Amino acid sequence: MKAETLQPAKKPGLPLDPVTRQPLSPMATPGYYPGFSTLSQQNFWDETTRQVVLERVNRPPEIRFFNDPAELALMTAVFDRILPQDDRDEAHKIPIVPPLDARLYQGRINGYQYADMPSDREVYRQGLKAIEAIAEFLHGRAFVELGPREQDEVLKTIHDGKPPAGEEYWQRLNVNRFWQMLVQDAIEGYYAHPYAWDEIGFGGPAYPRGYMRQESGEPEPWEVPEKRYEWDTPPDSLSGEYSPVGGQGETQSHVGQEGTH
Repeated sequence: MKAETLQPAKKPGLPLDPVTRQPLSPMATPGYYPGFSTLSQQNFWDETTRQVVLERVNRPPEIRFFNDPAELALMTAVFDRILPQDDRDEAHKIPIVPPLDARLYQGRINGYQYADMPSDREVYRQGLKAIEAIAEFLHGRAFVELGPREQDEVLKTIHDGKPPAGEEYWQRLNVNRFWQMLVQDAIEGYYAHPYAWDEIGFGGPAYPRGYMRQESGEPEPWEVPEKRYEWDTPPDSLSGEYSPVGGQGETQSHVGQEGTH
């Protein structure tokens, strides 16, 4: 199955303009640096680097671990809520399941494995079943059939360390470590992609060109000025509500995802 066939299970709401309360249109380059393209710098990279980066755009890994269509749809839907990309147009959405799929298929780990956790492959197999159990318990439907807010409610129980169902799976999985693994894999898959580099104004690998301006915080000639814009979270999302991982504790709360982007 090709990675390009992955589609979100549901179409969530878009971020809102905080003044007009109208949805912000999806963009090719959301973030602080509209119009910037990391790939425009590829002529300054060596050939090996250029091939590696371009493959992330043109040839994402084929799906081989999540080869069951239902499991793949579930994994895609989970990542779509952990790291929504509704502010991106369809042509510039970043496939973040394929890098995870490749890691699990090849048996690679993130440099370590907790003694009280099974293999990463088993963590995902059992963890996805646990997510389905919670969705059925809370809403009586499969996770992919739920709306964005309902999906957030399911995932928040894992974030809080208080899953209300799937006990047979949590007996083998540390819920907080499973959540950390989900978030880490989503972030790593996203920010390894050059479209995410556009979002943060990163010009790609510095070798062999290097950096010219290393003093006074001045931008490099190929960089573009930062341009922020304000936005609020969609009304059908819990992402604007913050609580520390593992539930409420002594950690001070702060604003959620809304703010400047």
